[in-house]
Amino acid sequence: MAKPPLRVVCAVIQGTDGRVLIARRLSHQSLGGLWEFPGGKLEPGESEHEALVRELEEEVGIRPLTAHHWMDVRHHYPEREVVLHVWRVSTWQGEPYGRLGQSLDWIVPAALKARDFPAANRPIVNALVLPSRCLITGEAASEAEFLTRLERALGRGSGMVVLRGEQALALASHAISLIRAAGALAILHADPETALNLGADGVHLNRHRLMALTVRPEGLGWVGASCHDELELAQASRLELDYAFLSPVLPTASHPGAETLGWTRFAVLKAAYALPVYALGGVGEAELPTALACGAQGVAGIRAWW
Repeated sequence: MAKPPLRVVCAVIQGTDGRVLIARRLSHQSLGGLWEFPGGKLEPGESEHEALVRELEEEVGIRPLTAHHWMDVRHHYPEREVVLHVWRVSTWQGEPYGRLGQSLDWIVPAALKARDFPAANRPIVNALVLPSRCLITGEAASEAEFLTRLERALGRGSGMVVLRGEQALALASHAISLIRAAGALAILHADPETALNLGADGVHLNRHRLMALTVRPEGLGWVGASCHDELELAQASRLELDYAFLSPVLPTASHPGAETLGWTRFAVLKAAYALPVYALGGVGEAELPTALACGAQGVAGIRAWW
């Protein structure tokens, strides 16, 4: 008979400077030496908040003052299924220190991907690192105009760019340099091999490439995909992709009359999966607060910034 899932509460403790507290598991523990977000398993009869308060006091010597539930992550290890109940903590009492002798570190979110975390922590790390605005490139009248539009969009706060289309592919090397200089992620809408050869930070898969895969592509820091329904989201989650686009949320000029998800359906689909999901289709800066309230990582689009 299969064991019931091991329920664990963990805390994303983030200071006013944006840095996040992480702890290193002791060598004698399971997954020893890996970094993690402070927390531990729920005791019988405990609520998540009660476990959060107890674990943070026992492990790092602080008492959370402002905390809210953020997400649940379900992961299947060979020996057992684990459910992480993730809480965000923004204010606390006390100064964190390793009460069990473990090392602690305050780290900017962008540096989290360089640390070794247990596999179940991947969606948490990705959600902390990925930005809330993602530009998808469109067409331009010339190569010079393409690069001008790209620079303008980066100046408006697009933290990730999906280079899409023949123009983008032809200008990929130059475009990737501009994107990285702006501190953003350069993702290529193509096949994984092309993204690797051109030195992109990651690859974005269309729905057909997504559904044809049996394993996650190797060698790329970021792998995302376009999804339109629960079946495709489930595939992206099963392959442990880093993010997904879910569309169309609202009516778009490019696809008039197409059936849309609407915010309610978007929120229901997103809630079933831990991976970061961007709202796409008829959305832009004005819709960002609504998207975040519905559980989205942020919004993605062409017209909004291109």
